[in-house]
Amino acid sequence: MHVKKRLVLAEDGVLLREGLAGLLSRFGFDVVAVVGDGEELKAAVAEHLPDLVVTDIRMPPDFTDEGLRAAVELRRTRPDLAVVALSQYVQLSYAAELLDSHDGRGVGYLLKDRVVDVEEFIDTLHKVLDGGTVVDPAVVRQLLTRRANPLERLSPREREVLSLVAQGHSNTAIAAHLVVSEAAVGKHVGNILAKLDLAPTEDTNRRVLAVLTYLRAGESGQP
Repeated sequence: MHVKKRLVLAEDGVLLREGLAGLLSRFGFDVVAVVGDGEELKAAVAEHLPDLVVTDIRMPPDFTDEGLRAAVELRRTRPDLAVVALSQYVQLSYAAELLDSHDGRGVGYLLKDRVVDVEEFIDTLHKVLDGGTVVDPAVVRQLLTRRANPLERLSPREREVLSLVAQGHSNTAIAAHLVVSEAAVGKHVGNILAKLDLAPTEDTNRRVLAVLTYLRAGESGQP
């Protein structure tokens, strides 16, 4: 029998919260708790031990980064907890901080506008549950407008491939998007990893590290 993934939803806006909870339930998730602030989020995770947290970044009482701080704290004690953070605006520092947790595996950073594309949103949740890393395309586009030393080593095509990797696409999907062979994409990815000095290891997902390098570079680069 198929086991539903247990999910805790944290969102202070009542309409969005209830709408998301209903949507997620319809798509097969077991929404075990719906909360409205960071402290309630931490308590709900401790009580229900979910597989996935979907949280707004800004929540009461200060509406700054309460949801993000709660998610990062939870990941310190439960590195296997998948987290998708939702934001009203692009905040590069928020994306980088969340993605720094547990080498960025099993995390996503999306703008709330992305939720209106239901199939894409649900697909993102499953990717993150499978240990993937998904960064909103709007964040990626903003990073591409900045100059950053680690990325200056990459060719324009390699930067394009890395931007698609950052959005959570597989080599097969990237090949289809760029209308090239999968082997060509694999070669580009290999070149990217080499140029970013990401040596192969048994325990580290180098694609995730490449995305983290991409985010840090964009955050610290000068316009």
